[in-house]
Amino acid sequence: IVLLLATLLCAAAAVASSWEDDKHQQHGGHKSWRCVRRCEDRAWHQRPRCLEQCREEEREKRQERSRHEADDRSGKGSSEDEREREQEKEEKDRRPYVFDRRSFRRVVRSEQGSLRVLRPFDEVSRLLRGIRDYRVAVLEANPRSFVVPSHTDAHCMCYVAEGEGVVTTIENGERRSYTIKQGHVFVAPAGAVTYLANTDGRKKLVITKILHTISVPGEFQ
Repeated sequence: IVLLLATLLCAAAAVASSWEDDKHQQHGGHKSWRCVRRCEDRAWHQRPRCLEQCREEEREKRQERSRHEADDRSGKGSSEDEREREQEKEEKDRRPYVFDRRSFRRVVRSEQGSLRVLRPFDEVSRLLRGIRDYRVAVLEANPRSFVVPSHTDAHCMCYVAEGEGVVTTIENGERRSYTIKQGHVFVAPAGAVTYLANTDGRKKLVITKILHTISVPGEFQ
């Protein structure tokens, strides 16, 4: 009788201990509780072994969840690395002769307009090092604005992309004036004094320039 009572007390203690452990588990608590309840339906001498199996199953589930979480974190990191590598590859494989507005740097700006310049071609790609003596700039003059006389140390071929106006060049003391409008092309030699005016009262005058530097390759002032 004493031995039977001792065995029953041990089984009850094991059930209580397992119950408390399962109540403090953060994941899978409902499944562990159901497992303990099933053990209570077993014969008294089978309950300790049943409870031990419940604990082993719960430990295995926790380990499996930890592995899955680690794999997810690793997979997320590797996918981000792959995306970064793909983006870098796309940048390298991107056609180096395609430029958008963000490729230009604004060097002059006022209430009447601005001048934006593309960086040297040989800095963009080695494929373009053959045209490193050339630069591209975009001049924008607001309606009824005047661009003061100036000159650069680069030959300039200008294309009127938008608007209309009047341009004047002074070279070797000789002055030439032209009426320009969209689609026209004119040339301003290096060192020639050039000034122009936007004669339209509503539209901007936009001139795209191809500059051929004559001193330092790709540099002009």
